[in-house]
Amino acid sequence: MSIPGQDLATLVDRCERQGVTVTAQRRAVLENLSGREDHPTADEVHLEVTRSIAGVSRATVYRTLETLVERGLMVRVLHPGASTRYDLKVHRHHHLVCDVCGSVADLVEPGLDALPIELPADRSHPSGFQIRDYSVSVRGVCGHCSATRSDG
Repeated sequence: MSIPGQDLATLVDRCERQGVTVTAQRRAVLENLSGREDHPTADEVHLEVTRSIAGVSRATVYRTLETLVERGLMVRVLHPGASTRYDLKVHRHHHLVCDVCGSVADLVEPGLDALPIELPADRSHPSGFQIRDYSVSVRGVCGHCSATRSDG
């Protein structure tokens, strides 16, 4: 199932508008990312990209992902104790994080988008931290890991 705005042509166009040159290696990374609904690690992207273009270095994949993050074309999904994952969905959304396998899935819960965060008029925290946005992570055990645990 293709996610709107994440097909390869749209991703290439977004990159070009942000001044990111789309080399063969970057195109392979974009092709791998296009339409994905999961939140891959850099190593997962690297493994899959090397299946289509032999010799693409891990460093090239990492640099490409970081360039996309720097240009606002994707985000890093960071959860304590888990590998960094990447997501082309840059709008506010929330995640389910499996404590067993580390998988990450989107959590669509409109009530979370409307959480009241009490901020002073200047939108800064008393510590001086200025809040730009938020996302919520819900930790637990995914269906696959639950089924595996009950099979044993």
